[in-house]
Amino acid sequence: KGIEDLGIFRNLGQPELHITLDPDKMAQFGVDAADANAVIEMAIGGKAVSQVFEGERKFDLRLRYDQPYRSTPDEIGDLTVPTLAGGKVKLQEIATIGNVSGPAFIYRENNSRFIAIKFSVRGRDMGSTIAEAQALVKKTVALPKGYSAQWNGEFENQERAQRQLAIVVPISILAIFFILFVSFGNALDSVLVLLNVPFALIGGIAALLLTGVNFSISAGVGFIALFGVATQDGVILVNKFRQNMREGMPLVPAIKDGARSRLRPVVMTALMASLGLLPAALSHGIGSETQKPLAIVVIGGLITATLLSLLILPAVYEWVYSSRQERERHK
Repeated sequence: KGIEDLGIFRNLGQPELHITLDPDKMAQFGVDAADANAVIEMAIGGKAVSQVFEGERKFDLRLRYDQPYRSTPDEIGDLTVPTLAGGKVKLQEIATIGNVSGPAFIYRENNSRFIAIKFSVRGRDMGSTIAEAQALVKKTVALPKGYSAQWNGEFENQERAQRQLAIVVPISILAIFFILFVSFGNALDSVLVLLNVPFALIGGIAALLLTGVNFSISAGVGFIALFGVATQDGVILVNKFRQNMREGMPLVPAIKDGARSRLRPVVMTALMASLGLLPAALSHGIGSETQKPLAIVVIGGLITATLLSLLILPAVYEWVYSSRQERERHK
């Protein structure tokens, strides 16, 4: 399910002359294989008998049968081959001669020949489709010794990109945490700001599920961009909370005033970003398969990150710092 346009890459043929010597008939007529090959080489390919020099360049001088004696399989079959007894026998008596259609190109990758099978994935995500196809091939196809199957193309690129994302995403989060720690001077506020990251994840994942769009590398890049915007919202709020508390305001009024005063900047930031990406999220033209997942993830993540950061982050901040103040009073 989900696989369409299944087929083999077209391999244009070209005519080839095949001459297959019969060992039994050669033994019957007393013909040596080297003698037969020498006649075939002389007739068709030509045999180098001397060399011609032209300045510093050197060319082989080849001796070959005239065209009328080698233009068709029947004419080649009439060529005579010497026997060990001193007689002669026609080539067609000891060999099978005929024209066949051979490949115009021999496809190779890493010095190994391959045949490419192509298909498209529609209506499903590529990861689960390829996983199911791999399981079916492993179960039903018995490859001969020396043969192997590899899954390349867009799937290979996606696997490579996912491995890179598995490295880039943790590094990005650690880099954000480091910058926040340097800015705020303590780990607690940095962690509270990073609470906006799961808020954004909720919206991004929900948006993909609601729209039926499969996760892709584009969506992964959207999540990385979303982490930065969500962190920015947290920085705006936490920084205002800290400023109010430095000015002498109690904890709860400082949080309420900070959330109220930063409501407009946080909402306007999310609104402008969402409106800017809305055309990409609604597009269906060429290139939309790349733009659409990114836009949907960012828009969905901004909605939840904005709402939850204004509702939950102040509450969590108040709970953490009130608990901290309570512990300090009991010391």
